[in-house]
Amino acid sequence: MENNKLDQGYIKKKNLHLVLKLIKTNKSISRADIVKMTNMSPTSVSRIVGNLIDLGLVRETETYSKGVGRKAILLEINLKSILTVGAYINKHIVKAGIVDFGGGILYEEKIESEIDKLSYDKIINIVCELIKKVINNSGVDESKIVGLGISLPGIIDYSTGNVLMSTQLKWKDIQLGRCVEEKLGIKTIVDNDVKVEALAESIYGVGKNIEKLALISFGRGVGSALIVGGNIFRGTTNIAGEIGHTTIDPNGALCPCGRRGCLQTFIIEDNIIAEANKVKKTNSLLEVFEYAHNGEQWAVSIIDRCLTYMCITINTVICMYNPDTVVIKGSLIKAFPDMPRLVEEKLENLTWDQLKGSFQILQSQLGSKAHIVGGATLALNTFCDFD
Repeated sequence: MENNKLDQGYIKKKNLHLVLKLIKTNKSISRADIVKMTNMSPTSVSRIVGNLIDLGLVRETETYSKGVGRKAILLEINLKSILTVGAYINKHIVKAGIVDFGGGILYEEKIESEIDKLSYDKIINIVCELIKKVINNSGVDESKIVGLGISLPGIIDYSTGNVLMSTQLKWKDIQLGRCVEEKLGIKTIVDNDVKVEALAESIYGVGKNIEKLALISFGRGVGSALIVGGNIFRGTTNIAGEIGHTTIDPNGALCPCGRRGCLQTFIIEDNIIAEANKVKKTNSLLEVFEYAHNGEQWAVSIIDRCLTYMCITINTVICMYNPDTVVIKGSLIKAFPDMPRLVEEKLENLTWDQLKGSFQILQSQLGSKAHIVGGATLALNTFCDFD
């Protein structure tokens, strides 16, 4: 009897989430359309919609008619019914923003500085003060904020909010989630930045309605994440997707992780600039691309090698996960408009024949906003319970 009650409770909650997702995805939808799309009974749909309206998450809007007969009332999400905060920490920037129930950023601010040169305590203070400032300046009703999601590069214990290792921030075994939650009094979840970006793209970006999406970020590091059925594939210890640390050459260049010859050492922005400086004074990634565009052979060679290893990365992810879609993003993609085209051209010769035509390559739609939207969405999914 006890198990039966639990099963019924699970099914009710699952159906509620399904109806809510349909209303969010379709913007405006009628009860009758929900019945058709879910195969639930009209009575069940009406009850669930009534619950969502009572909770303030959904509201009725205008009526419409497809023909003769009774007009249908349309339903839409009440965007400001629930709010979450998304924050992002990297070696050169801290960002935070308020995100509404539909994934829209209502207000955001950032601080650009050499964050990685500061002590842990100072970074935490900067993060917390920025979040407070964002909440105060946004003018939102603070009581509607249900949680905070923080993302950063590194290995994260998702269940505890602890940062096990972040080479970019030079952190090890930091209880970030607990510390921020105590300072702000907001429920806090912490996760890897690429996983959070992939989640955002799968819900609000180019990955909408895609069953299996892989996101690969090329920039100051190389990371990937897989979304299956709207959920992050984490692996046993939340390290799934750390493809940048697969070994390519055991005697190769030293990686910030402490090992030699990691894949990302052939691709990352800092190494490309360092390689360019062996030939010509170079201050930025953009300059390397400009030299290549102007026909300077040494720069063409550097970019071509970088492209090759980017395509090796993509092919490896495709072989491992067999996704419908691969989303590429990061400073290497952003710096050079032709990069996506060049990637696709070179990938044609590096992709296993059995996988050709089975996937599409897309660019990120959310760009740098994915960190804030993804962190906030993670907080929403973690802390918003409809009991």
